[in-house]
Amino acid sequence: MSAPVRVRFAPSPTGYLHVGGARTALFNWLYARHQGGKFILRIEDTDKQRNTAEAVQVIYDGLRWLGLDWDEGPQAGGDHGPYFQSEREAIYEKYFQRLKEAGHLYEDGGAWRFRFRREVVEVDDLICGKVAVDFANTEITPDMTIRRPDGSWIFHFVNVVDDIEMQMTHVIRGEDHLSNTPKHIQLFQALGVEPPRYGHIPLILNHDGSKMSKRDQGASITSYIEGGYAPEAVRNYFCLLGWSPKDDREIMPTEEIISRFDLANVNRKGAHFDIAKCDWFNAQYIQQMPMDRYRELAQPWLAKAGIHAPAEQLDPVLALEKMKVVHFKEIPDRVSFFFNEDYEYDPAAVEKTLRKPGAPDRLAQIAEAYSALETFDAATLEAKLKELASSLGVKPAEFIHPTRIAVSGRSVGPSLYHMLEVLGKARVLARIQQTRERFAA
Repeated sequence: MSAPVRVRFAPSPTGYLHVGGARTALFNWLYARHQGGKFILRIEDTDKQRNTAEAVQVIYDGLRWLGLDWDEGPQAGGDHGPYFQSEREAIYEKYFQRLKEAGHLYEDGGAWRFRFRREVVEVDDLICGKVAVDFANTEITPDMTIRRPDGSWIFHFVNVVDDIEMQMTHVIRGEDHLSNTPKHIQLFQALGVEPPRYGHIPLILNHDGSKMSKRDQGASITSYIEGGYAPEAVRNYFCLLGWSPKDDREIMPTEEIISRFDLANVNRKGAHFDIAKCDWFNAQYIQQMPMDRYRELAQPWLAKAGIHAPAEQLDPVLALEKMKVVHFKEIPDRVSFFFNEDYEYDPAAVEKTLRKPGAPDRLAQIAEAYSALETFDAATLEAKLKELASSLGVKPAEFIHPTRIAVSGRSVGPSLYHMLEVLGKARVLARIQQTRERFAA
């Protein structure tokens, strides 16, 4: 019986969580969940100059925002810690001595180097297939430094030691690490340990085919958190950066993605990143989202704008714009006038519509017509406005535009009649009166 699957995400805390790193974490998480295995978080923080506690927190926040819970690691515990490389010095020293005593290391100018066996090493990669590297040429593959003259460790060595100690069965990482894998396999073999199975996922590329860098739009997970994205939408989009369910479906619940996720369906070629496509996913998710989840994701943005209201008041307002919202951060600006009687008027709309001759009269006429209504719903309001326009021989727009600006201060927004229904009769009539008084003459 094969050992339970154990995979890991091992980021370096250097200031931000890159979309490539997040996608690697996601693929590991999906594989672990699909296989009923464990997903481990390990922090590779041996670079003391670049690593900070704030950067570690960015990793935690980014993974949690994406919904990627780890079974072992910092803040989760586990039997294979510590999960910070900076706390594992004694473990590395022990393995270093083992390699040294077995004759696999030699000193070179204060550094310690690992002596490669000069033979062909084959990697049976779960995604890339068979990859062979011939170590015969010492100029192409010189012996590998594993410890610097100052005593600090090189990535290759500690990475392998940690994978041994944490009993990793699979290593799923970016294709840029593929060239390292034959070297790592030599280290495993020198330590007498069976290497894990490797799978190297394709790089994330820009439209022009260049590798995505931290300066590119959408590169940092923080940009999604601060940009008003739904975590589930971003997670779904990231799943498709290099993996395909082999049908035309794109929007899928996470449970289905987990059930279908297989490394055999990870693409070999680079994955092209498209922020517009991610925005489309976000809009689709928002449109299909249950109201309680929509409200939950909107509320931090509303609170930041000073908008506080109970669900029974919020929900009808939020529903008006739900089919138009692309990012949650747009919502406060779209709905703020519902929660403030001292709303601002768009000067251009005022000049174009409310200053137009006859506009105050139109507002007086629609207010009179609406004040007589007992039923104040969208259908009744629409019918009444059109009936009034017809009786006066004018187009409905003669009433629609000034009424919209009178009750909201702006010339664009949700469906007028539904907006009026949500505001309610008393507020609509008061706002029309307020506007008439303000812009009289």
